[in-house]
Amino acid sequence: MAPMCSNYESVSRADRMLAFFGVVHDDSPPTITFPTGLAPFIRLNEQGRRQAVDGHFGLLPHFAKELTYGRRTYNARSETVATLPSFRDAWKRGQRCIVPAEAIFEPSYETGKAVRWRIWQPGEVPMGIAGIWTSWRDPVDREEHFSFAMLTVNADGHPVMQR
Repeated sequence: MAPMCSNYESVSRADRMLAFFGVVHDDSPPTITFPTGLAPFIRLNEQGRRQAVDGHFGLLPHFAKELTYGRRTYNARSETVATLPSFRDAWKRGQRCIVPAEAIFEPSYETGKAVRWRIWQPGEVPMGIAGIWTSWRDPVDREEHFSFAMLTVNADGHPVMQR
């Protein structure tokens, strides 16, 4: 799980997806992913095997009318994920996933202004952030899209995240 995160650097290299997460995924350009942007996430397929698929960052529940709904649903608070209408169906169906990230970005307010910090693991080992996913049918073009959200925890009192 992660603190509140509105953008992150997705794992884009196929060799890193395979080495660290055991899934095959095509190389894609390195990207900083913002809400509604496409990025890979890892879910279990119908055979119960890990599969990397691309989805929109920001969970799109069945009642979402447009992709921009995902700008409000990219983080699912662990305290309310089971009860909020936007997330509860995916949670109830057990649609858990891993969001592979090279780094996350969080603001630090120590200077009185928001300074963007890049946070990563030692050795630049990618993070596997807990998430939930769902599929959504666009009411306009009738296309099916995957979407996902990161599970977050309250970071009050955390020595770095509270900064």
